[in-house]
Amino acid sequence: MNTYIPENYKSLLSIYDTQKAIGLLKRLFEDRLSALLNLYRVSAPLFVAENSGLNDDLNGYERAVSFDILHAEKKAVVVHSLAKWKRLALKRYGFYPGRGIYTDMDAIRRDEDSLDNLHSVYVDQWDWEKIILPENRNIDYLKSTVMDIAAAICDTQETMESIYPQLKVLGRLDRNVSFITSQELEDMYPSLTSKERENAYVKEHHTTFIIGIGGKLRSGKPHDGRAPDYDDWDMNGDLLYWYEPLQCAMEISSMGIRVSPESLDRQLSLAGCDNRRSLPYHKALLAGELPLTIGGGIGQSRVSMLLLGKAHIGEVQASVWDNHTEELCAAAGITLL
Repeated sequence: MNTYIPENYKSLLSIYDTQKAIGLLKRLFEDRLSALLNLYRVSAPLFVAENSGLNDDLNGYERAVSFDILHAEKKAVVVHSLAKWKRLALKRYGFYPGRGIYTDMDAIRRDEDSLDNLHSVYVDQWDWEKIILPENRNIDYLKSTVMDIAAAICDTQETMESIYPQLKVLGRLDRNVSFITSQELEDMYPSLTSKERENAYVKEHHTTFIIGIGGKLRSGKPHDGRAPDYDDWDMNGDLLYWYEPLQCAMEISSMGIRVSPESLDRQLSLAGCDNRRSLPYHKALLAGELPLTIGGGIGQSRVSMLLLGKAHIGEVQASVWDNHTEELCAAAGITLL
């Protein structure tokens, strides 16, 4: 495990003040995000039918937590994300271009690669999705949406500082987003791994959006894994902030313009996932029966860490940790919820 304790770290807020602050910042951020992106809150599922094709398979190897439903004669899986469910929901609600939804998404990722300061088996996100016009399927529209999300985060930080002055020592986040493609990043740092490239670039450009996640780069490898059936790999990306307490880039959001029937067809073939074409969701999308959308997930615990200056994600969410992490945090006086 890779848990790291910053030297002389001490929480800026007490345990209960932390809980109060988390509740406040979530309300503040939701209000700003929904206003800037024209989003409306909806309820969302914790689990979906296993054979629906609605669950996100992430990188393709993560096992979903599954269980049988006694009186439904069906098997259900706990969601990894709501990327596909949201698009179907927008059709059901009869929304029009420019209007969208957001919701609380809770997930369990039992095969998380590493339990550390930023990664947990419990995932809590604001999942959002908005219908767009065909002419909005371009990089400029993607960038404009990213800047709105960054503005919502900065607006929330400013209000939090006015209520909790002790948070001012963290410094203001940079509202200016630096955009770079994953290929440009590889060309800039050819000898580094993807994560090392992110750290090197984001350390110099504190608010960064990396465009183009999922498709192979000239090296033959993708910058990072992305399922082929929700984001368009040419018009998606990750929003990252430089996080001084941990001296690393912190990913806050994964998002993108969603696949069209044409890009879904292409990406399923490239990923070797042609077997998904027969699933209900994929059949509807390939037939052009679902609206064109943009959407993503914004980590609630990550935003809480960023705005409250926490060293470990376990300080802002309740989860289960390995013995080493528990012992290390206890010795450093860090309370895991």
